[in-house]
Amino acid sequence: MTAPTVAGSVRALARVPPWTPADDPDLAAALAFLGWSVESETLLRAGDGAAVVVGAGLAIPGVLAFGVAPAVAAVVLTAALGAAATARYLPRLLATARRTRALGQAPGLVSRAVLRMRLSPTPETAAAFAAETGTGRLAESLRAHVDHATGSGRAGLSAFADEWAEWFPALRRALTLVESAGDAPDVERERALDSALDVTLEGTRETMADFAASVRGPATALYAFGVLLPLALVALLPTAGTVGIEVSVLTVVAGYDVLLPATLVAASAWLIARRPVAFPPPEVPRSHPDVRERRWPAVAAGCLTAAVAWVVTGRVVATWTAFVVTPAAGLGAALVVAYRPATAVRERVQTVEADLADGLYLVGREVGRGRSVEAALDDAVEVLDSPTGEVFADATRQQRQLRAGVRESFLGDHGALATVPSERARSTAELLAVAASEGKPAGPAIVSMADHLDDLQGVERAVRRDLREVTSTLSNTATVFGPLVGGATVTLAGRMSADGPLTSAVSSSALGLAVGVYVVALAVILTVLATGLERGLERSLVGYRVGRALLSASTVFVVGLGTTRLFL
Repeated sequence: MTAPTVAGSVRALARVPPWTPADDPDLAAALAFLGWSVESETLLRAGDGAAVVVGAGLAIPGVLAFGVAPAVAAVVLTAALGAAATARYLPRLLATARRTRALGQAPGLVSRAVLRMRLSPTPETAAAFAAETGTGRLAESLRAHVDHATGSGRAGLSAFADEWAEWFPALRRALTLVESAGDAPDVERERALDSALDVTLEGTRETMADFAASVRGPATALYAFGVLLPLALVALLPTAGTVGIEVSVLTVVAGYDVLLPATLVAASAWLIARRPVAFPPPEVPRSHPDVRERRWPAVAAGCLTAAVAWVVTGRVVATWTAFVVTPAAGLGAALVVAYRPATAVRERVQTVEADLADGLYLVGREVGRGRSVEAALDDAVEVLDSPTGEVFADATRQQRQLRAGVRESFLGDHGALATVPSERARSTAELLAVAASEGKPAGPAIVSMADHLDDLQGVERAVRRDLREVTSTLSNTATVFGPLVGGATVTLAGRMSADGPLTSAVSSSALGLAVGVYVVALAVILTVLATGLERGLERSLVGYRVGRALLSASTVFVVGLGTTRLFL
């Protein structure tokens, strides 16, 4: 859907409600941060209009088909409120996700500014270098402040820090130290620059440690009341008749396939929105030569997997299982095939970044001894037996064969990093290019940068370790435990009904379909939540993990059904 079509739909929906919603400054700020042209009042009215349209569109056929039933009212109300809430909170969630992704680049930005200050103690030059050698929203923001400060005698660092201080106070303290180092004596300057790096890393570590501690309780509650308890209740549904309660199919579908998923989505959005900083994976552009532009392999894989799932599950397990497993497995296979190339590129980037600190240290030590950067890179190639060494080898080969400079050999159109979309590696190459012109004095700065890079990687590992207890539980529940328990409880409920039907309102196949859809929804929602908490919401990473989760969940659900039947 094109942008004009979306804008037209929003304007049309905004004309539906006869009332005017109250002003929402936070929504207006989120829209401004995202750069959307729509006004907050228009979007709020459109959300209310969508609620009216969705509510009426579901209520009329629902009442005609099922009468005025509580389940119909619950579904209609959930859908209407969901439409209104989407207009109010989706822009905030997107703004938060983009902001936390940007703040994950703060340590790198500060380190680039510190590096340039070590080579040339001029805050204006340091700010421009940090902005020009970075990508993403944070670097763009700094670049705008640098341009605005041009000719004013200011570096733009203070104004930039003030803009982001509300979400990451450590950034203001760090850049204040960087700016003050410009007029300080040599010894004090080094101390101030070291402190700026330490403040950024410590601020990141403390912020994420506090978040990891605070998120455990809500995540546990979501797991208990959104997963375990609903699945346990499945086995009790056939016994509802013993206490005079007739649970209808509509009630089960409304509860398990509408209300519970909607609640889990809202809770997941709330948890992700609280994440203060994200260390996102490298963003792989669609123009990357290793990322296929063709869509047919993913479509073919999805169709083939769906066909196999339809035949196998329908004949081996039960006919109704095909209606759950086929779309889930087909979509999962299509997502895996579609996003596997980007995942492979990302894995390559991670292996290159793993030994980047060692490579910098080797080069910096040799430059400090008076050798050129080009010669130091050549020596480092002999030591580094890793993908990082391969990148260095490619760069030195281009320097010899094409007479290319350091920057061109790494960052040129056919440079060593042309197919390695890593901001960290590209910033390192920019550093080496500057060092090539500075000579021997740049050696200690390169070694210091290597130490800081090693510290930064340590902070990222610590952050993921703090969150792993929560994210691993969510991921395992989405792919294994939830589907397994769901399949087992459906079989148990079916056996109880077969031994002596205690309620005739819900058949075993209808119950299985409702729970199967719920299990598939769990696989998607919990995987997105775990990925968002751990790495942030990056499209290809989320798509790949959701695809794997769907394949696993659909398979385990059927295995749970079949295995439980062998023992009952």
